[in-house]
Amino acid sequence: MSILLWIVLGAVAGWIAGLIMKSNHGMFEDMLLGIIGAVVGGWIMNFFGQSGVTGFNIYSLIVAVIGAVVLIFLGRLLHK
Repeated sequence: MSILLWIVLGAVAGWIAGLIMKSNHGMFEDMLLGIIGAVVGGWIMNFFGQSGVTGFNIYSLIVAVIGAVVLIFLGRLLHK
């Protein structure tokens, strides 16, 4: 998968995660969290014996959203 598609997938995942978590970050920060969240989501899924991000598809988007939601949640815990 090209790096550009990874960035697009992560940006969309971050935007969705920001909506789910009612994030007070800006759209750019949510997108950045989504890009990083794709990696985190892949690690989480591998930990549970599932495949991580597999390509530009719905499953990978869900994995990236899960990772971004986890990052937003952890960020909120650290800020308290």
